[in-house]
Amino acid sequence: MNSLNKSIAGSLLLLGYGMVGQAGNPPAAKPNVIIIYSDDQGAIDMNCFGATDLVTPNMDKLVKSGIKFTQFYGAPICSPSRAGLLTGKTPQRAGVPGNVSSLSLAAGMPGQYTIAKMFKGAGYKTAHIGKWHLGNAKDKQPNAQGFDYSFGFLVGCIDNFSHYFYWEGANRHNLYCNGKEVFYPGQYFPDLMVKEASEFMEKNKNTPFFMYYAMNTPHYPYQGSPEWLKYYQGKGVKYPRDLYAAFVSTMDEKLGGLLHKLEELGLRENTIIVFQSDNGYSTEERAHSGGGSAGILRGSKFSLFEGGIRVPAAISWPAKLKAGEVRDQLAVNLDWMPTLAELCGIHLDTRDLDGISLVPVIENEKAESRHAAGFCWQNVKHWAARKGDWKLLGNPVDNTNKAPIMEKDSLFLVNLKNDPGEMTNLAEKYQDKVKELKSQFEQWQKKNEANQY
Repeated sequence: MNSLNKSIAGSLLLLGYGMVGQAGNPPAAKPNVIIIYSDDQGAIDMNCFGATDLVTPNMDKLVKSGIKFTQFYGAPICSPSRAGLLTGKTPQRAGVPGNVSSLSLAAGMPGQYTIAKMFKGAGYKTAHIGKWHLGNAKDKQPNAQGFDYSFGFLVGCIDNFSHYFYWEGANRHNLYCNGKEVFYPGQYFPDLMVKEASEFMEKNKNTPFFMYYAMNTPHYPYQGSPEWLKYYQGKGVKYPRDLYAAFVSTMDEKLGGLLHKLEELGLRENTIIVFQSDNGYSTEERAHSGGGSAGILRGSKFSLFEGGIRVPAAISWPAKLKAGEVRDQLAVNLDWMPTLAELCGIHLDTRDLDGISLVPVIENEKAESRHAAGFCWQNVKHWAARKGDWKLLGNPVDNTNKAPIMEKDSLFLVNLKNDPGEMTNLAEKYQDKVKELKSQFEQWQKKNEANQY
């Protein structure tokens, strides 16, 4: 990309491609499946989710080609979110209640029945491309968790050009292919991801495949293209939003390349694509203390306020699902595993899962939430319980500092319908509701402890 005009033109050109190769070709019996997982992307940080200052045409087109979820949830931090996605279990039951350290070979997700193993058992070729962050030991790496092919890094983040990790001790290189260290110094990691994914799809275009495309964007370090940075600064976007925005639009551009390859191979029509972020945007020092946005929602990454756990999410399958649909029901990333099993006609024993198939919700906008009985989250001493419009937070934290948290706010009750920004604590006024939701969390906690991995 030599100029901003070429960058924007490239994004728009990708939008112009149709379903290449689809004419006269009926969908295969088994759809391909791609899960695109962005990293630390704010709840509103694409146009179709509310951002007015970002250029995200490819992500917008993907979301509009299927069903958009407005109340979709991950976990508050990276590793637990990924463990929940891949196992259909709460992060606690999956053995990953917190972020996985890069220093311990014992840390990480223990042997689980993963979504990759599910697809592999159904005759799919499976691939992990991108970030892992679920363990460094051989028995915890992607190839041991059901993936036939794996390319990416094992830790929480890397520099996109040197591929070095710079947390927890000395800087060290961290880029692997099927468990073997590989070196591509100076090559931009998002480009390497598109290249690896494209080659995998090309190789397996005549075989059903499942690909977990785990982007490391827009997670820090913010390393978007200079052209996009110049564009946003020219629009008057202030620091650090300008750095973050440039990285988001660069991410969108690279994602467009992936989608174009899928269309070029004639596979888009019968490919299910799931898109979501793992958690909310970061306010960490290395993320320049912000840049992302959750709009009116309070909180960010690490927090159990909505800005930390509510994420942009959608599912698209042109051959079967309607385009331009919206669902407001509460749903969580644990639900993708049973949902995809049902959509793909794969037998899955769901008795030990915490996720529930979203197919009834996908098929009917008026269907009741699959989690009408409630759902809970926990991050160390912080916890939250939700049922209907009511949500109770225990020991809440708010890295965005939208309002002070007082000692009396150790139990913080909100009604999300009336107060989506979670600014008013109703705990004193509705003590019976506090007791109900606290009991819900305690029962959930006991279930986690009694049914560990």
